[in-house]
Amino acid sequence: MTITLYDIPSTVPGRAWSPSVWKTRYCLNYKGLEHKTEWVEWPDLETTFVKLGIPATSKRADGSSRYTVPAIFDSTTGVYLAESFEIAQYLDHAYPDTPRIFPNSTTGMQKGFQMAFGSLIEPIVPFLVPAEGEKLTVVSQEYFRRTREKMYGKSLEDVPPKGQDKVREWAKLKDNMGVVNEWYCMSGNPGPFLLGETASWADFLVGAIFIWGKVIWGDNSHEWKDIELWHDGRWKALLDSLSIYQRVT
Repeated sequence: MTITLYDIPSTVPGRAWSPSVWKTRYCLNYKGLEHKTEWVEWPDLETTFVKLGIPATSKRADGSSRYTVPAIFDSTTGVYLAESFEIAQYLDHAYPDTPRIFPNSTTGMQKGFQMAFGSLIEPIVPFLVPAEGEKLTVVSQEYFRRTREKMYGKSLEDVPPKGQDKVREWAKLKDNMGVVNEWYCMSGNPGPFLLGETASWADFLVGAIFIWGKVIWGDNSHEWKDIELWHDGRWKALLDSLSIYQRVT
């Protein structure tokens, strides 16, 4: 049995950078499921997924289908599936004898965490553009620039906040993560994870965002060094604790 995980390549050693795909990679490694990564360039995603029968995950403004990573193919069941939360639920259902991504009937709670966290983490995104584009292969860079500049209505270089806006937005990001830190503290459980000693979907969400930043900015970047110190080192400790599930195959 081997699960194929579809991801977008980059020029970064180890190549895995996408936060969306990291959610699924964490799940596969956590459950100990044999898998391999198949790298697909960004502009080739749609044609590749349509050919394979991988479902679209959303609609564009013009009504056309949008295809995104992560996506998987499970050779044991013959299932093609996309979208990280759907994949996580599938893996728990298909492989119930492995560690649960949603333990103790927490699926609904963790879906709520995902929605709230997604809103709070939004300020980090402009800081990672255009740095993310610079880490892509030449094949994907043009696609990334064209689609992102259309999305933002400005050049990639003008997307990151500057001057006092940069200071304000970075402080907002830190404050927002302070809210998430409070959620972790409220559990009252010892250990680095939301549920204490047991990793789960919520931790994979947070870990995926921060490994994205760490890979794109670099281990020794000012941004990552600052985040490491936030909230008594909470996020560095979380990422360190998740390191055993960061294998890229």
